[in-house]
Amino acid sequence: MMTAVAAGRAPALSLMFAAAVLASSACAQAPVGGAAPAAAPAAATAAPAPPIPLPALAPFDLSRQDIQAFVDQVAARNAIPRADLLALLGRAVAQPKIIEAMTRPAERVSPWWEYRARFLTEQRIREGVDFWAQHRERLERVEQETGVAAPYVIAIIGVETFYGRIKGSWKVLDALMTLGFEYPPRGAFFRSELEQFLLLAREENVDPTAALGSYAGAMGAPQFIPSSYRRYAIDGGDDGLRNLFVDWDDIVASVANYFKVHGWQAGGPVLVEAEADPSMMATLDPRNLNLNETVSGLRSRGVVFEAPVAPDTAAILIPAELQDRTNVRVGFQNFQVITRYNRSIRYAMAVHDLAQAIAARATAPDS
Repeated sequence: MMTAVAAGRAPALSLMFAAAVLASSACAQAPVGGAAPAAAPAAATAAPAPPIPLPALAPFDLSRQDIQAFVDQVAARNAIPRADLLALLGRAVAQPKIIEAMTRPAERVSPWWEYRARFLTEQRIREGVDFWAQHRERLERVEQETGVAAPYVIAIIGVETFYGRIKGSWKVLDALMTLGFEYPPRGAFFRSELEQFLLLAREENVDPTAALGSYAGAMGAPQFIPSSYRRYAIDGGDDGLRNLFVDWDDIVASVANYFKVHGWQAGGPVLVEAEADPSMMATLDPRNLNLNETVSGLRSRGVVFEAPVAPDTAAILIPAELQDRTNVRVGFQNFQVITRYNRSIRYAMAVHDLAQAIAARATAPDS
C-alpha cells in the first residue's frame, strides 16, 4: 500500500511540519475550495446525500470554521503548533471520488458460496503457502508468543491486501480530510482518525504527505486504520518503529496481537460444519455477530455438529448457504474474534476457509 511510504520513514513530525510550511506556502496563499469526505462502506446505504461535489484536486479552505476548530483542538491536546498543522493540512486535496465510493448504492448481498469463491482461489491459496514458507520463522515465533495460529495471520493478510501487494493508492491525508470534513454522516469519526494519523506520523516516522492507503484511510499490509495502528501495532523487529507498510516482522506480529487482544484462544476451535433443519435458516440473522447460543442449546434444537468443547461453550449458528442447498455452520470465540477485524460473518468465514486451505496445502505430502 505504500510505494511512497516505503520511503515511508520520514523525519520527525516537527521537521515534517516545517517542511510542509515551506512546501505549501504557495498553496496557502492561493484561493482554496472545500473538500469531499466519505464514510464506512456499511453506512453508505443509509447515509444522507453528501454536499455538492467539489472539483477534483481542490485544496481545502483552511479558513472554514470546522477546520479551524479541529486545528485548535488538535494543537491544544497534542502540543503541536497551529501553524504547523495548518501547513500540513494545506497539503491535502479534496477527493470527490471517495464520496462517490462511500455513497454509491450497496451491491446485492452475495450468497455465501459466491462470496467464498472470490477469496478461495487457487492463486490466493498457492501464494498463501508461499508466504508461509517465506516467513516461516517469524510466523512460528509469533504463534508461540501469542497463541494465534499462523494460517489465520496469513489469511488476514491474504484477504486484506493479497499478501501486501494491494495496499491502496489514495493518500491517507487526502482520504481522512475528505471523509472528516465533507462526509457529515461519519465526519466526527474520520476527524478523530485524522488526528490519530497525525500522531502516528510523529511516532512512527511516517511521511504524512506521502502515506498511501484505502479510500477510508486504512494502511499497510494488514489495513489498520490509524487508531488501530496506534493501539495494536507491534514492533516485531525491535528496531524502535512499527512499520506496517514494509516490515514483515511488524506486520505479522501486529495482526497476531490484534487477535490476541480481542480474545483469541490458543488452540481453540473457530468454525465447524453443521446440519440443521432447513426451516431454521429463516430464523438466522446474517448480521448477528454475538455468541448467543451454547453448544448444548444448539444440540437440543437438533443442530448436529462435532466439536471437542464443553456443553456450555458459547457459540453462534451461522447461515452459510451453498449453491445447491441451505447450510449452516457453528462458530466459537475465535470466530467472533475474526469478526472484530471486519464486522461480517462472511468475511470471517472467508478468512477461516482460506486459513484452512493454506494449512492443508502446506502440510500435504506433495507440497
